[in-house]
Amino acid sequence: MATMNVSLPDQMKNWVEECVKSGRYANASDYVRDLIRQDHIKLERLRQALIEGENSGPSTSLDIEAFIANKKKFLAL
Repeated sequence: MATMNVSLPDQMKNWVEECVKSGRYANASDYVRDLIRQDHIKLERLRQALIEGENSGPSTSLDIEAFIANKKKFLAL
């Protein structure tokens, strides 16, 4: 496994240490690896959403008046 040194402001360092102390993570490296995994998952979900949108066909114009009326109706519930 490769090693990487990262500099953090004190506030971020304290946050990482709190997360480790909570027991959720074994150490700071475990926390950083989890953040990277979450970032990969988020990026993959974004890619999938973009592909889904692209495959959904051509877009249609937005009827802003109908949109506003629908929102008002929804918020009135």
